[in-house]
Amino acid sequence: MLQKTKITFIGPGAMAEAMLTGILNNKLTKPENILASGPIVERNDELHSKYGIQTFTDNNEAASQADVVILSVKPQRLQKVLEGLRGSVNKNALVLSIVAGATINKIEVLLNHKKIVRSMPNTPAQIGEGITVWFPAPSVTDNEKEIARSILSAFGQEVLVDEEEYLDKATALSGTGPAYVYLFMEAMVDAGVHMGFSRRIAEQLVTATVRGSVDFYDRDGFDSRHLAAFRNQVTSPGGTTAEALYYLEKAGFRTAISRAIWAAFQRSKELGQDANAHPPEKN
Repeated sequence: MLQKTKITFIGPGAMAEAMLTGILNNKLTKPENILASGPIVERNDELHSKYGIQTFTDNNEAASQADVVILSVKPQRLQKVLEGLRGSVNKNALVLSIVAGATINKIEVLLNHKKIVRSMPNTPAQIGEGITVWFPAPSVTDNEKEIARSILSAFGQEVLVDEEEYLDKATALSGTGPAYVYLFMEAMVDAGVHMGFSRRIAEQLVTATVRGSVDFYDRDGFDSRHLAAFRNQVTSPGGTTAEALYYLEKAGFRTAISRAIWAAFQRSKELGQDANAHPPEKN
């Protein structure tokens, strides 16, 4: 489907590199059909040398050649980038955004373009283990949805949702989620060190435990058993696990996680407010 499709990345950062790596590894298209534009020449040269893709410092030049334009810039730079791109994106091109908090309406107004897919990948995409939630604008055709699906599935799982608000929820849950996991792991490692383990051994024990727990759930429980069933499986009455879980519940562990994710959801909505999204004034 994408063999002759030209794909331009606006913003050649780590996530853009993860995406283009997945596209190339899955042989969706050839390196010469992938373009990337960014202001840092050294970064552009690095990507060209590593992958054989075309690189630019002029966003307009790169975008004007594309069938698919992928917006992969930092949220705080998005408005300026979109205003600069206005009029350069081909009217039939698909715009795929991975920018947190940026609504379809905001992109449409600033870019003056209607064919937009909004998505939220997470950092495990950088090793091909990501999960991306996405939502298309009404003007996106079925064929264009399949193009988006092909690109997004190249670096992990993809989930199409039927309401855009789920993108802000996904930002809080799966997009930000790896940070929660790392903090939990860090706390476990620190506890291990406090008990007398070396940090190296504590990290080895914790990472193997987390990885094995997820793999065990994927093998025996996904879509069939509730997570509580796995927790109960290792919780003997009056035992060490029961004692530990009692203290976690007493400390409000579950509530703290829930409130943290809700706070991230609210912040994502704040970042996406459209009140100040106006087309740039004509000179």
